[in-house]
Amino acid sequence: MPQTGETFDLVSRSLGALPIVNRFLARLQLQSLLQSRLEPSDSRCKIPASQLLLVLLRNLVVSRVPLYSLAEWARPMMPEAVGLSCDQVAALNDDRVGRALDDLFDCDRQALLSDFVVRLVREFRINLEELHNDSTSLTLQGQYRQGDGRRVRGKPTLRVTFGYNKDHRPDLKQLLWILTISNDGAVPVHFKVADGSIEDSSTHLETWKLLRGLVGSPQFLYVADSKLCTGDNLRYIAHEQGAFITVLPQSRKEDALFREWLSSHDAPWQEVARLLRPGQTLDEADVIQAIESPIPEANGFRLLWFLSSRKRQHDAEMRQDALLRAVKELEKLKARLEGPRCRIKHMRRVTDAVEKILELNGCQRWIDYTVDRTHQLTWRHETRKTRDTHIKRCIGSLLRFELAWTFNQENIGKDSRCDGISPLVTNRQDLSPLQIYSACHRNHSFLELRHDLLKNTLQVVPAYIHNVDRLEALLFLGYLAITIHALVERQLRQEMRRRRLEEVPLYPEARECRAPTAARLFDVFEHLAVHDLIAEGTVIQRFQPKLNQLQLDMLELLGLPAEIYSAA
Repeated sequence: MPQTGETFDLVSRSLGALPIVNRFLARLQLQSLLQSRLEPSDSRCKIPASQLLLVLLRNLVVSRVPLYSLAEWARPMMPEAVGLSCDQVAALNDDRVGRALDDLFDCDRQALLSDFVVRLVREFRINLEELHNDSTSLTLQGQYRQGDGRRVRGKPTLRVTFGYNKDHRPDLKQLLWILTISNDGAVPVHFKVADGSIEDSSTHLETWKLLRGLVGSPQFLYVADSKLCTGDNLRYIAHEQGAFITVLPQSRKEDALFREWLSSHDAPWQEVARLLRPGQTLDEADVIQAIESPIPEANGFRLLWFLSSRKRQHDAEMRQDALLRAVKELEKLKARLEGPRCRIKHMRRVTDAVEKILELNGCQRWIDYTVDRTHQLTWRHETRKTRDTHIKRCIGSLLRFELAWTFNQENIGKDSRCDGISPLVTNRQDLSPLQIYSACHRNHSFLELRHDLLKNTLQVVPAYIHNVDRLEALLFLGYLAITIHALVERQLRQEMRRRRLEEVPLYPEARECRAPTAARLFDVFEHLAVHDLIAEGTVIQRFQPKLNQLQLDMLELLGLPAEIYSAA
């Protein structure tokens, strides 16, 4: 026992949600996978590259910090929780992390990805019968002058360049992130990062071939957006005995022909579902109706049209808002033309301004306009103005433009009959309209949540890394991070369904949560820590974290024992 008057220190080491994350990493055997693909570390290396990459991965999963702050993040953590020893935590710095990213770039990442996905599918029994693919822009900051596709250490790199930016930032360079998830828990099973200027439709065949190799056969349903819907893509997948569901682009002739047909025919819509949101009554449900297209698809595949009551209301509101915005801007332009200091002297400038307003608001079909020239007489005093000078004379005329517009009720009526419709193309004749709609509209929405997780929750981008090779390696870890999130979320929701729990109190103030996420779950464990009472450099007593009832319940739902925190 310490002597009287001896000083004591209380040292706290954070745990947070790391014990949970470590259990999932252990099931995936990620460290052994990395060691098998990375070059062996030098014997003088204090921290092997595989350990450094896992430290960075843990940080991405629970609390994203910049690379230069990784050492500061790890120091107050329990060393065993981040996978390091005390000496290794002291040696952690951003230079070592950067060299570990170099090692990850230099290894065979495609083989590493295949090994990881095979282990993932087997360990967690992921169902691969239905796979969803989508892409998004990874908007970057900086010039990336070396991001021109040059070879680094003998391997090609990506082109960081301008392209169609889905974040609505055409002023910034980008890369294209392509993700494929399973319908079973929205678990990512494949990803690829492509050049920023690549066209989405050209990526699908390569992705489909890789997925066929992963599944072991073409017997899976491939669901993607309208970029898949090209003749070459669809015919190839069908020829290889594959199945697909995709959205018919509005630029296709079949779309215009059906809308024209719908304006003059009473379509025999048949109700297939009523979709309810939490808290809605049956009268407020989204009524889904379907019809087999009377206009055949150009390649001979099955084409269905769906009508959503919620989308119909939304489309009508959007058209009304667009008309109001356009009219407001036209009124401003008209007031400018009638003003005393209007400097527009050419008819072409007026029509260009009107066309721009209509195009920006999408109202070209709904508003007709006319522009007329008028001449306004101008007067002034004949001589210098004095008290007795009252005579005026006309010295010329001033050119003016009169703008008028009307609503094209015929086109508005035609388009209103098409509100709420959406077309889907498939080669599966055995699926019901409800199954096709659910696969594309309901299940496919989970992809957007995975993109949001990558860019907003994990904040993998914008990444202030100007070495493109290291950026590619970091994005590989970003894929692993969102996969860990997806597995935790899948386990939690599956157990809730098994126990018939509709909600759990994960929100602040113990408010109920119907769709818990891994990020929300990790927040519940954020403040857990281990406290050591130290005297003269010796740990006298260790105080393990005390879990509250909510934390115990969450661990039970995850199938994890509470001892993972006492063992830490």
